[in-house]
Amino acid sequence: MSERCFIGLGSNLADPVAQIESACEALSRLSGVRLRARSSLYTSAPLGPQDQPSYTNAVVMLDSQLQPEALLDALQAIEQQQGRVRKAERWGPRTLDLDILLYGNRVIDTPRLQVPHYHMHARPFVLYPLAELDAHLVMPDGRPLRDWLQACPMQGIEPIADSAKTYC
Repeated sequence: MSERCFIGLGSNLADPVAQIESACEALSRLSGVRLRARSSLYTSAPLGPQDQPSYTNAVVMLDSQLQPEALLDALQAIEQQQGRVRKAERWGPRTLDLDILLYGNRVIDTPRLQVPHYHMHARPFVLYPLAELDAHLVMPDGRPLRDWLQACPMQGIEPIADSAKTYC
C-alpha cells in the first residue's frame, strides 16, 4: 500500500535547475515510489548565511510504498550521488537538499526524521509550491494548508514561469 508524500527540493550550487531536474529523474527511478508531479521552480534568498547564491526550490508529490526512514535513506543517497556533502554548518550552500515534508497523514518524530518537516509552516519556498500541487491539503494536525499560507506571505520567493511538471 502506498502513501502520498511531498518532498521539498532545494539547490544553490552546480546549476541548481539541473540539480532539481536530475533529482526528479532519480526519484522517478526509485523502486516503490511513483513520482506524480513537480511544482513550479522558485528562487529564494538563502536561510542563514547570506554570502551564498540564491536557492532554486520546488516540491514534488509522490506515492511511496517505502517506509519513511527507507525513503529518507533513498533521498540521502540521491543527494550524495549529486555531490551533496553534509557539513556541521546548517543552511549552508549545497548541490541538493531533499526533505520529506509530509508522509501521508503521519506525524513522525525520531532522531533522524521529523514529519511534518520542521518549520515548513514558516517557509514560503515550501508552502507555495506545495499549494500548487494540492491547494486543499490538510495537515496531519487537521489544519488546512490555506491557514498556513495566510500566516506566511509570499515574500522573498519568485516563481520561474512555466516550470511545473506532471509525471503520471
